Amino acid sequence: MDKILRIDMGAEGGPRVSEEALGAYAGFGGRALTSAVVSKEVPPLCHPLGAENKLVIAPGLLSGTIASMSGRLSVGCKSPLTGGIKEANSGGQGAQVLARLGYAAIILEGKPQNDDLYKIFINADGVKISVDNSLRMLPNYDLVEKMKQQHGEKITCLSIGPAGEMKMGAATIAVTDMELRPTRHAGRGGVGAVMGAKGVKVIVLDDTGVKMRPPKDPEKFKEANKQWVEGLKKHPVTGQGLPAYGTNVLTNVLNEAGGYPTYNFKQGRFDGAAKISGETQAETETARGGSATHGCHRGCVIQCSGTYNDKDGHFLSKQPEYETVWSHGGQCGNSDLDAIAQMDFIEDNYGLDTIEMGVTLGVAMEGGLLKWGDAQAAISMLHEVGKGTPLGRILGNGAAMTGRAFGVERVPVVKGQALPAYDPRAVQGIGVTYATSTMGADHTAGYAVATNILGVGGKVDPLKPEGQVELSRNLQIATAAVDSTGMCLFIAFAIMDQPETFQALLDLLNAFYGLNLNADGVVELGKTVLKMERDFNAKAGFTSEHDRLPRFFKTEKVPPHDVVFEVKDEDLDKVFNW
Repeated sequence: MDKILRIDMGAEGGPRVSEEALGAYAGFGGRALTSAVVSKEVPPLCHPLGAENKLVIAPGLLSGTIASMSGRLSVGCKSPLTGGIKEANSGGQGAQVLARLGYAAIILEGKPQNDDLYKIFINADGVKISVDNSLRMLPNYDLVEKMKQQHGEKITCLSIGPAGEMKMGAATIAVTDMELRPTRHAGRGGVGAVMGAKGVKVIVLDDTGVKMRPPKDPEKFKEANKQWVEGLKKHPVTGQGLPAYGTNVLTNVLNEAGGYPTYNFKQGRFDGAAKISGETQAETETARGGSATHGCHRGCVIQCSGTYNDKDGHFLSKQPEYETVWSHGGQCGNSDLDAIAQMDFIEDNYGLDTIEMGVTLGVAMEGGLLKWGDAQAAISMLHEVGKGTPLGRILGNGAAMTGRAFGVERVPVVKGQALPAYDPRAVQGIGVTYATSTMGADHTAGYAVATNILGVGGKVDPLKPEGQVELSRNLQIATAAVDSTGMCLFIAFAIMDQPETFQALLDLLNAFYGLNLNADGVVELGKTVLKMERDFNAKAGFTSEHDRLPRFFKTEKVPPHDVVFEVKDEDLDKVFNW
């Protein structure tokens, strides 16, 4: 993983491929690398869909190794949705395969001078780029089947669906899982639209004949990985809760805590929560011959995904994540788990962010386009998006645009990006993260829910403003570093509670690279990443006024606790004072 692959899609005579050493980007991986490239090479005031923007695809520092949980992929650019810097993170096989092929990053730059659609094929022999307009408007599942016919079963695909081709703000980049299904997505911020603007429909990776990346100290690396796996397996969240019930284990937890946003963030509890909970979902999956436990990439020991079959035992979707279940469930007043799984499949197929689209549907319901809880009408609207009808193009560009188009006052977005599945009034720490994250509203940027609700890494009262700024700050720093390693963010539960497991992560990095990294070094990496991102956003025109939640969170009390968001603006402005 010692080189960068640059592909200039706007070169004279067609796309031009070049390879270069890491140079100034040495020591960076994953989010650190995507944000470094974007902050250094992309003009902050450029149009996100223009030739000056760049799409950076980077595996993490430990991707392509035997280290468990190291298969996360970072995708970076200037976001068409937020107008700021973006890193969208995905599971699947992409990071492992790309890293084993020796690439620290693929950088797509420029813009085609015509409207041709391109396929990029990368294997141990090099890179081949070809025009293939037969792929136009193919949904992701059909596209992957076509790639399997052309290149065999031992490939990984990074692709866009129709939403990406139409350059929608909610468009994703799909990454195939171990079964070669396009179920894992770099979902947030419209990264799929940028790939579409570059004229790239699919990147096919084949690492046949390529070995795992070798560590500097194999024995220490092997021992560190053993300790690492043991630590993850003994923590109650990563070793029990997530493998048994997936991320949707949180539905009953957040509903009980009064932080489950319902009817477009009008209340904190949903009467139908039990019908769509992780426990019900796992029971349904097992009864139908699916699975409640599954990894999204090789080397995953948490296994928080699954397989959701329909009533006849046929594959319907991968196990819908907690955020997906919430956004199409409680957010929309819908308790039909089968309909939620169907919408999850549709969005994977068209290449749409399930959080953005679920919140958008809730905003559309508030605007009177369809009735609360009408799952079939919601499904019909998603097909409008896939077809690119005028209504579909409004919806496919997210909650903020939909709210403006239909005169909705209560639109839950920050920096143009929809809020995920935790009400910031009942979980005030996550509200700080939503408001101040460089990425727009993003629960993964600093997952204060762990400490506010689950008691991981200590306990900070979720209903009070005290301690929330410090909590979010520390988690945003740590997350930026974790996102750079290629590790799944769920490792945070174990490393926050178990010092020896955090040490095992440090040992993995040190044994692989021959370093002497300590906890202070991890903090410095996280701060470096956040500084690059905030500098870019400042140059793009963002000010402290953009680090705010929508006004209604401060003025409307959310039941059952009847609280508002109480963290003061002047305290939000101190998050990045370290």
